[in-house]
Amino acid sequence: MLTLLILLHRGRGGGLSDMFGGGVTSNLGASGVAERNLNRITVILAVIWITSIVVLGLITKFNGA
Repeated sequence: MLTLLILLHRGRGGGLSDMFGGGVTSNLGASGVAERNLNRITVILAVIWITSIVVLGLITKFNGA
């Protein structure tokens, strides 16, 4: 799910695509409401993902031998 949300973001340049000739981008429009909401949802999901990894690691560490 996190990968899907990341792929939905609009490219802003500066990444690997610019290195291989895809650097012709324009930043004419400001970020819309949908883009801001997508950013928020992605960040929230990433925080939940990282938190669950840490919690599962702690559970495994303390329940293990």
